[in-house]
Amino acid sequence: MNKLLALENLVKKYGAITAVDGISFVIDQGICFGLLGPNGAGKTTAIEVIEDIVEPTSGTILYKGQPRSDAFREAIGIMFQQTALLSFLTVKETLQTFQNLYRRTAAIDDLIRLCRLQEFEHHMNDKISGGQRQRLLLAASLVNNPELLFLDEPSTGMDPQARRNLWDIVQSIKANGKTIVLTTHYMEEAQYLCDEIAILDHGKIIAQGTPEELIQTHCRGGTVILPRTSFSVPASQLSRPYREVKDRVEIETDNINACLQQLIALGTDLNGLQVRSPNLETVFLNLTGRQLRA
Repeated sequence: MNKLLALENLVKKYGAITAVDGISFVIDQGICFGLLGPNGAGKTTAIEVIEDIVEPTSGTILYKGQPRSDAFREAIGIMFQQTALLSFLTVKETLQTFQNLYRRTAAIDDLIRLCRLQEFEHHMNDKISGGQRQRLLLAASLVNNPELLFLDEPSTGMDPQARRNLWDIVQSIKANGKTIVLTTHYMEEAQYLCDEIAILDHGKIIAQGTPEELIQTHCRGGTVILPRTSFSVPASQLSRPYREVKDRVEIETDNINACLQQLIALGTDLNGLQVRSPNLETVFLNLTGRQLRA
């Protein structure tokens, strides 16, 4: 793949505080790259530096192998967490207003179809739902037909159905050849959308790879879950620790087959049994010791 964006030893300091501490990575063209981390990890600062909103303290950022020029801002699209919309404009008028800010633009009707805005394109901005608003903001980030798109927590506050609809749109955008940089607090979203992920904590990248590589490297086994009413095994007879969570018992194990065999040998009732495989949330907990939304 062609390298679209490359960071080398990027640092951003605010006085004595180092928000971004020497991070380096390469983003290939046509992929969705996820930058994940808990609140305060430095990911928002890193994104703002990459977007050329904030000046770095030191380090190198190359776009298509060259230092970023004034044309870089014309070549990127940004969907911010918060964007004020004028209540006296319709959805379509809003996109036309954004379009007037750029020299190179995409067709508004194409964006309306891509982001599924047809049913409410003539509605006023203050008369649309939260999910519709997020799709409008996504369309607005595409009005300049960018090669590189930054999505900063795009599905925050959406219900599950609206979130899935947004994911499908993002997949369509990537299929059209766009490169996407995504930040999110939803691990399922990152696992579904991202081709590669970097996990940031305390300003440093602590892990990087595809979702599958991260899971294989940082997780083993899984979790066996039983209803508490089905579990009557004394702790002294079980060769692995377990914890009680509400109405269930959770057993962390490196070898699911061996765990199940032992439970059967101990006469455990396996009705209602669940096996939870490791995922990106598990990776994050193993690496940082706290949930992403903490």
